[in-house]
Amino acid sequence: MKVPFFNLDRQYTQIKPEMEKQALECLSGCAYIEGPAVKELEAALSRYLHVKHAISCGNGTDALRLALRACGVRVGDEVITSPFTFFATAEAVASLGATPVFVDIDPITLNLNPELVEAAITPRTRAILPVDIFGVPADMDAINGIANRHGLRVVEDAAQAIGAQYHGRMAGTLAHAGCFSFYPTKNLGACGDGGMIVTDDDDVAALCRAFKTHGSGRNGQKAAALLGMDADGGELDGQMQGDSFYDPYKYFNYLIGENSRLDTLQAALLLTKLNHLDEYNQKRAQNARRYAQGLGNTPLRLPPLSPEGMVPCWHQYATMAPDKKELAACLVKAQIGTGAFYPVPLHLQKAFRSLGYREGSLPHAERACRESVCLPIFPELTQDEAEYVMATIRGHYGLNG
Repeated sequence: MKVPFFNLDRQYTQIKPEMEKQALECLSGCAYIEGPAVKELEAALSRYLHVKHAISCGNGTDALRLALRACGVRVGDEVITSPFTFFATAEAVASLGATPVFVDIDPITLNLNPELVEAAITPRTRAILPVDIFGVPADMDAINGIANRHGLRVVEDAAQAIGAQYHGRMAGTLAHAGCFSFYPTKNLGACGDGGMIVTDDDDVAALCRAFKTHGSGRNGQKAAALLGMDADGGELDGQMQGDSFYDPYKYFNYLIGENSRLDTLQAALLLTKLNHLDEYNQKRAQNARRYAQGLGNTPLRLPPLSPEGMVPCWHQYATMAPDKKELAACLVKAQIGTGAFYPVPLHLQKAFRSLGYREGSLPHAERACRESVCLPIFPELTQDEAEYVMATIRGHYGLNG
């Protein structure tokens, strides 16, 4: 049997009529940038997440960068974050001219360890950037408490955690701002790139809306005023006429922003998938329970099914294998797809070698990278496929029969 690590074909086939209907309506509407479906998606996610503002953007990396900038991160600042995550988390910090400060992870949840955060705070620290890794929310109450004591901002990297819950609240809504990615393999995946920032802070929302569209128009004017810049907007009070294809106000720019807009087509397709998100996450959780039951007597260290007060959305099922290389080879031979997230912790990436970290600096993150073997957990994984994966692993450890 051949078992893929992830399969987009199955999901598309199941909802093909809905997807194609949405796509055709979008194409016939011809409003391809910031069209009606974008506003509908923002409103739908605002309702789903119980948050005041949802601001779409081009991708998850942009979401992080825009949110950090809106929270005041500037050149020369420091941002405390996790070394066990995708490169974009720290890249967003560095792209603003700030410095990522890596703090080790909790060996069980694999999230930023709040007990180590306070010692990393310096006079240059501006924000904390926790990651809800693999769909498990970070210890946000502890992190927010530290931030409040030190006057810091918190941006939650919830790129992998849409639909997860933390003590009854939705992941991504637990900080000054939260960021999501709609990369195709995410739990809510587009047919291309896409991202979203969510916040209850009116000022953060206004700044994000301005930064993502060249600092122009009324959003740019409002953002400039918030930043203490020249925000005289008399030119916006005229009688200039526009239509769905031409916005005359976009040619009045109040600050330097960027171009990070979500395509209308992606928003339309995401609206369709959003209707199925809870079902998809429930199926992922079912697969996690199967693995927990079927692999509990192996040498693998399995992720906890129900971390205290949390409902994971199971973006990945990350096991820790003491013999990672041999197990991975066994799975490849059996035609089972696996993922090694992540092969190199961020503090040891060559791009960050100037920061001075060395092997052994953050041992729990380094061990996680040495041992992590992620198993297929996508919603359309069949029970037979899951059983084959488990039988293969048990056989590898001599536990079948």
